[in-house]
Amino acid sequence: MYFRVMHTMARILPHYTYEDYRQWEGQWEIIEGIPYAMSPAPLPYHQFIAGNLHSVFWEALKGNSCGCRVYQPIDYLIEEDTVLNPDLLIVCKPIAKKFLDFPPVLVAEILFPSTALKDRHTKYAWYQKEGVKYYLIVDPDEKLIEKYVLSAENEYVKQEHLSTFQLTDYCAIQVEMSAIWE
Repeated sequence: MYFRVMHTMARILPHYTYEDYRQWEGQWEIIEGIPYAMSPAPLPYHQFIAGNLHSVFWEALKGNSCGCRVYQPIDYLIEEDTVLNPDLLIVCKPIAKKFLDFPPVLVAEILFPSTALKDRHTKYAWYQKEGVKYYLIVDPDEKLIEKYVLSAENEYVKQEHLSTFQLTDYCAIQVEMSAIWE
């Protein structure tokens, strides 16, 4: 049903691509050719959580020679008409272009009232389809983190006490997630 509706909408709405996106001012995402404004700017508490989340993962990766790096929003080009900007990513291969064009190992989205539905459903489906191994949904209001791990069947399975992330065969990190609220 979802894809039939989206297909009909695509015939009514303009269809944008990465080339169009590059010309726009401000923060945007494109999902199947439909633009989504990333404004208003995140609230201070959202940014506080984002900074802490980045610090926790950066600290876990510091001194590790596995080549994995943590990034705050960068363009993740999935298809010519789908560009996402996760709040946090961990990538374990070099990024050779001005955008990421392969799945990161970990993505975290911090819920914001205007983006929560998209983060929990649309982006969840894209990350799962693309093979992002770990997906974290961070709820600042409830001080909860939903942790999903990609199964062998390429479906997300919710994990209750996930604190060790096996990023690659030779790179595992231990993260104390409760530190992001402090």
